[in-house]
Amino acid sequence: MEAWGNFFIAQVGASAALTGLIFVSVSISLPKILALPHLPDRAFQAVVVLLEILVISSLMLVPGQSDRAAGIEVLAIAVAVWIMVITFDIRSLRAAGTTYRQRAAFRMLLSQLAALLYAVAGGVILAEGGIGLYLLVPAIICAYVVALLDAWVLLVEINR
Repeated sequence: MEAWGNFFIAQVGASAALTGLIFVSVSISLPKILALPHLPDRAFQAVVVLLEILVISSLMLVPGQSDRAAGIEVLAIAVAVWIMVITFDIRSLRAAGTTYRQRAAFRMLLSQLAALLYAVAGGVILAEGGIGLYLLVPAIICAYVVALLDAWVLLVEINR
């Protein structure tokens, strides 16, 4: 796992910075966000998926950690976050009007893909070792895309 150190350090920094962007977006548009029942969940989901990147990346930096411990950590976090994400995604899809249903479904697909990839990565790390770390890369990319789409809506689209 040592070879992955720089990757995980970069993810910790990037996810922390983007979490700050979500908080700025929410603070700028708070009255409009609170006026629409599905947007507070969407803002919280963006923070949760970025926090998932931050926590998993931080845990992967723990020195001397066994593959078994890393796999259990990733899998446990993935399942916990997936439960929250599926709840938010279902609410968001139900709340989306016909105009936004396709966008909501696409966003749901991305967030579910990220959740699935995290869970599979955790299982592979647990069973096969460090090779499962490669599955964290697309999981993290999907999570970033979801969070940035949410940030865009919370900062720009809500003000149109």
